[in-house]
Amino acid sequence: MLLEQINRPEDLKRLSMAELEVLAGEIRQFLIEKLSVTGGHLSSNLGVVELTIALHTLFHSPYDKLLFDVGHQAYVHKILTGRKDKFDTLRKYKGLCGFIKRSESEHDVWEAGHSSTSLSAAMGMAMARDLKGEHNKVVAIIGDGAITGGMALEAMNHIGHEKKNIMVILNDNEMSIAPNVGAIHNYLSKIRSDRHYLKAKEEVEHLLKKIPAIGGTLAKTAEKLKDSLKYFVLNGVWFEELGFTYIGPVDGHNLPVLMDTLKQAEKVVGPVLVHVVTMKGKGYTPAEQDSHSWHGPGPYKIESGQVLKSVGPPMYTEVFGNTLIQLAEQDSRIVAVTPAMPGGSGLLKFAKQFPSRMIDVGIAEQHAATLCAGLASEGLKPVFAVYSTFLQRAYDQVVHDICRPNLNVAFAIDRAGFVGPDGETHQGVYDIAFLRSLPNMVLMMPKDEKELRDMMQTALEYNDGPIAYRYPRNSGIGASLDETPTAIPIGTWETLRDGDYAAVLAVGPMVQVAQDAAEQLAKEGINLRVVNARFIKPMDEAYLRQLAVESIPIITMEEGAIQGGFGSAVMEYFAANHFTGLHVHVMGIPDYFVEHGSVKEQREEVGLTALNLIAEVKKLMPRKRQRA
Repeated sequence: MLLEQINRPEDLKRLSMAELEVLAGEIRQFLIEKLSVTGGHLSSNLGVVELTIALHTLFHSPYDKLLFDVGHQAYVHKILTGRKDKFDTLRKYKGLCGFIKRSESEHDVWEAGHSSTSLSAAMGMAMARDLKGEHNKVVAIIGDGAITGGMALEAMNHIGHEKKNIMVILNDNEMSIAPNVGAIHNYLSKIRSDRHYLKAKEEVEHLLKKIPAIGGTLAKTAEKLKDSLKYFVLNGVWFEELGFTYIGPVDGHNLPVLMDTLKQAEKVVGPVLVHVVTMKGKGYTPAEQDSHSWHGPGPYKIESGQVLKSVGPPMYTEVFGNTLIQLAEQDSRIVAVTPAMPGGSGLLKFAKQFPSRMIDVGIAEQHAATLCAGLASEGLKPVFAVYSTFLQRAYDQVVHDICRPNLNVAFAIDRAGFVGPDGETHQGVYDIAFLRSLPNMVLMMPKDEKELRDMMQTALEYNDGPIAYRYPRNSGIGASLDETPTAIPIGTWETLRDGDYAAVLAVGPMVQVAQDAAEQLAKEGINLRVVNARFIKPMDEAYLRQLAVESIPIITMEEGAIQGGFGSAVMEYFAANHFTGLHVHVMGIPDYFVEHGSVKEQREEVGLTALNLIAEVKKLMPRKRQRA
């Protein structure tokens, strides 16, 4: 096999075009086989096989900078840069990362799990190159969805203004090419990318302007004529107006044409955008037919395309989606808003049942947040369904446009806590810290799927400002679901297990961990109190005062960052109210980025387990004897 001979990009340069095409087929088969075991981003990577081969054949990584936006499309890049032997560990603990990672390879010059960042980074690298007097190429590969993100548009505006030598590859896997239009574009592309043509055009314009009296008018007329023709025949006019030379669209699976087009683009002075049309899931029929479902599947059977799913309680996301439909049937004010994640956020059924009340804004979290503020200002009940990691991108809008005017927006924060294989770029472990500091915000987290439904009802009945409920990526615990959810009094906690040895104030999934620890400790005669601290803000201050009066040791547990988190809030309360002599121990996520693996492995790494909680409780024993 040719793939066995490819260990670095230089190995591609000795292959013929026919061999490169054979290699593309081998890489597709490799991906289909490996991901059937590990899971991962399949359809997007099957779509960029030829494109990635072409880039690594023509350019000289890592001297030339290849920046992959997000990293969903970077598996082929990893294969071609010496990591194919590690694909059995893909997205596993201490294994190959599912995204681009600078510490993993010198060829990974940019890393991101959030979209629309590659163009800004490319501009920074190009400016650094020019300031240092170097001559390497800078190539950003961005998807048709990511390029609609506000940050990408800001970067394009800047790149076009500065006229830096940057190549942008627009990987468009949504649009099709009509053969006649494609032929015209390819012809125009060759003319427009030719250095002699560009130089001649500039010289003609310069000469026209030199003609006395009428030169300026002729030049303006020629410019108008050129613009009219451009609007008439060129779909890429928008990119042209931003200052890019537009080339394409080109078939991203026709390797000879693709290579030829990239060579033309290399000749262009200034920013150039190459519009490459690809098919998600190319080469694997199930993924071609349903690229959305095959974007990031778990393990699957290659022959049938059956994704192997574990049987058990429903995912929190599913409970959210079904409950929102139930609430929306009763209240016409409810509107669901998502930033390009209707499937991931469990809103596909909602969209089908309430199409006019389902708003997908695309990859535009900032816009989504302020849109919700506008809806709320007019008396509607917007529910912003967003992953915790993506809510970070709209922080200013949450502060400025929602919390400051105290607008009644509900935040459904999915993927809160550890997210497993997606790892550090997607961990939802910072929202407690960045939301609890905001005035007017109510923040809660359920112990199980039933309580999630109750919190959704709580948010619906709440009218005094922004309110958020956060929930994990994983399945529920199998709690029975009442037919009708019941609102919870704001700022109240509940004692799930009484005890006088120590009190564990647990948030979300940590409640079950605390329950497990308490059961084991009870066998040793140690009575551990377990408290469901379901309201992170406002906290149950009456409960905290009672704990202070009892002078009982306190342990807080949260699947979130320790710094600025729930445990910090508890200690701040005791300090502000001058309660002294209390023992408070905080268990949470330390001050570093936790990498990919299973959620179980991630919890074990940071000590958020029943065994660690038991160890912390037993450390209190000398203190307890002293008190006795």
